[in-house]
Amino acid sequence: MSVRKTQATDFSKGKISRCIIELAIPMTMAQLVNLLYNIVDRMYIGKIPQTGDLALTGLGICFPIIMILGAFANLFGMGGAPLFSIERGAGNEEEAGRIMGTSFAMLLITGTVLMVLCLTALRPLLYLFGASDVTYPYARDYAVIYLCGTLFVMISLGMNGFINAQGFGRIGMLTSVVGAVTNIILDPIFIFLLDMGVRGAALATVISQGLSAAWVLRFLTGKQTDYKIRRDYMRIELPRLKSITALGLTGFMMQATNSAVQISCNNMLQSYGGDLYVGVMTVMTSIREIFNMPVMGLTNASQPVISFNYGAKEYGRVRQAIKFVSIVCVCSCLLFWGMIFVFPEFFVQIFNDKPELVEACVHAAKIYFFGLFLMALQCAGQSTFVALGKAKKAVFFSIFRKIVIVVPLTLMLPRFMGIDGVFWAEPISNLIGGVACYVTMLATVLPELKRLEREKF
Repeated sequence: MSVRKTQATDFSKGKISRCIIELAIPMTMAQLVNLLYNIVDRMYIGKIPQTGDLALTGLGICFPIIMILGAFANLFGMGGAPLFSIERGAGNEEEAGRIMGTSFAMLLITGTVLMVLCLTALRPLLYLFGASDVTYPYARDYAVIYLCGTLFVMISLGMNGFINAQGFGRIGMLTSVVGAVTNIILDPIFIFLLDMGVRGAALATVISQGLSAAWVLRFLTGKQTDYKIRRDYMRIELPRLKSITALGLTGFMMQATNSAVQISCNNMLQSYGGDLYVGVMTVMTSIREIFNMPVMGLTNASQPVISFNYGAKEYGRVRQAIKFVSIVCVCSCLLFWGMIFVFPEFFVQIFNDKPELVEACVHAAKIYFFGLFLMALQCAGQSTFVALGKAKKAVFFSIFRKIVIVVPLTLMLPRFMGIDGVFWAEPISNLIGGVACYVTMLATVLPELKRLEREKF
């Protein structure tokens, strides 16, 4: 493989905070733009005359499917990209290329299988996810079209990390920009002008994701990239695949457990509050995605920097990166917590202004987002484990917070607290899971880095 050293970024040079920020800015913009895929859909769907609240609820019922697809994109994308960065930092260029090729092949295979399985079992799935006879038609219309674009989702989400891992943050940002701008333009045309409703929103999203996938493939097979997708590197070898999936289990479990939480919440909300409160959770999830965006942009940007320096044995720089990311994440989440506490109506009315829904959302938001800054501890701790290839710890804390804490609380608390119990499960899990993850990271990773630094000399 011919690698041009002048192109891919050497993260072992320069101030560590600058390395992260320079990558975080375009990656955060990419997160923002990528968020527009779903947020714009929800904004327009919620404004459909007469049926906007029901259509928004129907879209919320589709969230577990969207999360499941994202989970498998993370399994091979987020699993391969850190290993790719570590091998690149260690100078193992051919192995880095083979890791990228294996990830790409697995994204294609799993995307095809998921699309067929979900379309085949769509009706029972949607009812399992909280649909009622009233909201099922809206959920079905969106899901059928969205699932037809599964391969576009897998490629654009799963392979964009390999662009960012080489330091091409602006190119990675444009992956999202291309799709999101298209989505923003097509949504009102399909939803309102052509009177397609939720089907129009789904079609606009699929077309947009198709363009994003084309952009990723064009770059990773073109002349500008240092590491190209090559057919001979797409051969799947079990040891390499095991390494990728072991590390990718973190991102997979984060999305898969999010899906499990969403299913639990939708079912309990349907039982205790009906379609209205399933719609409330759709709004809460949408607001949370807005607040998560800069935090995820920063932690995602830190991963290739940490991985590269770990591979290059620059352990002091790894510790600096962890400290920087932790402080910025906590401060950002404190700011967001203050904003939602003071201006809850503003964020709710982005999606729907029906008085009954707004009133329920404002009350729920003050519970659901309580102690939001604790979420930053989970993000900082878990992203560090991923970047350093510590798959078991990263997977454990993904499961611990969502499956061990959130799901049981979601099922139990409403028995004692009514509908509010569903929303209290999130802040309680942030407290217990976030603190446990971050303290474990400090107690295990930092001593190891100090020891390796001493042994280096």
